[in-house]
Amino acid sequence: MSLWFFMGLVAVGGAMAWLLTVYLPRQRLASSLSRPLPPAWLALLGQLALYRNLPAALQSELQEKLKAFLHEKAFIGCDGLVVTDEMRVTIAAQACLLLLNRPTNGYPELRWIYLFPGEFRSRIPARDESGVVHHPDATLAGVSWENGRVVLAWDSVRRGMARDDDGYNVVLHEFAHQLDQESGAADGAPLLYQREDYDAWSKVFGATYAQLCKAVEAGMNTLIDPYGATSPAEFFAVVTELFYERPAALRAEHPALYDAMVHYYRINPAEGWRPAA
Repeated sequence: MSLWFFMGLVAVGGAMAWLLTVYLPRQRLASSLSRPLPPAWLALLGQLALYRNLPAALQSELQEKLKAFLHEKAFIGCDGLVVTDEMRVTIAAQACLLLLNRPTNGYPELRWIYLFPGEFRSRIPARDESGVVHHPDATLAGVSWENGRVVLAWDSVRRGMARDDDGYNVVLHEFAHQLDQESGAADGAPLLYQREDYDAWSKVFGATYAQLCKAVEAGMNTLIDPYGATSPAEFFAVVTELFYERPAALRAEHPALYDAMVHYYRINPAEGWRPAA
């Protein structure tokens, strides 16, 4: 075999690899994005209060992000659950709500969403803040892993969808963890936009988190779910639920925290879901 022939084979192989791994996936995504949403999917979106609350421009943006999400992420049913379009569309729509009006790659590390019919037990050992590995005992409504997976209990998803004003939404919670994990380990500090943002974020979130921990320890009732006192990561996730479902209450009780969330999510749900700069 001559050197030139060998080099030709290498070039052809490289071109084929680029075709299969770059060009064709981009073409398939472009084709998916060019098609309008099926009427049945639009009807499913219309059943979500969080979608109906959005102004028309953000509804259109969510539809586009929804198409990309469903093209790129795989839904897998567990324990005999058959995944339907209702499950895929409603979960994807709520996940994409966290991406609106801000620069994002659309959960780039996420590959799979596993769905159980009801609460489940985690099969993955967890590491606590001290570095000790243990196996969780409790049943879970959802979990976000750093290896490209989110796991959800469908009955808990439906319960979160039933009301948009109770501050409970397992999809928002777990996908807030996904955003948090984009900066590395989940620690309550997601990727921010400018270096100076981190100091402001640390001061506001640190102070409010400490306040919540003291209130929970004292047995006081709190607007922020006491589960948020478990760790800074859980604090960010439960505050995200409040921000989207009870924005007026969060702004009234924790105005600095609310402003920090507006700055991060680039949306102001307490003021008619007005996009924020």
